[in-house]
Amino acid sequence: MSRTARVAELIKEEVSRIIREDVSDPRIGFISLTRVEVSKDIENANIFVSILASEEKKQDCMEGLSSATNFVRSRLKEVLSLRSFPQIRFIRDDSLAKGSHVLSLISKLSRGKK
Repeated sequence: MSRTARVAELIKEEVSRIIREDVSDPRIGFISLTRVEVSKDIENANIFVSILASEEKKQDCMEGLSSATNFVRSRLKEVLSLRSFPQIRFIRDDSLAKGSHVLSLISKLSRGKK
């Protein structure tokens, strides 16, 4: 496993914990971190999140995550020992919802053929 992959995994674990335990913004509902992509120079980290909510609540949640970014980054600095620390950015990931929708359509089609 490469260094960037290890850093990405550590960031994913810690950000998940920080959001669950330390962030108290009511706009941030039930979310799942789907993946973290870290640049090779470890200066940037994109954190992809899946949000289970209505479209309006998804937008509110992303605003909450955006406002919590500096707090999350400072907490990460406390627990991870890295020489250079990446800027983090939360990115909405709708792939889980899309996949679920496709599976639902396939299920409906297969029931319709019986």
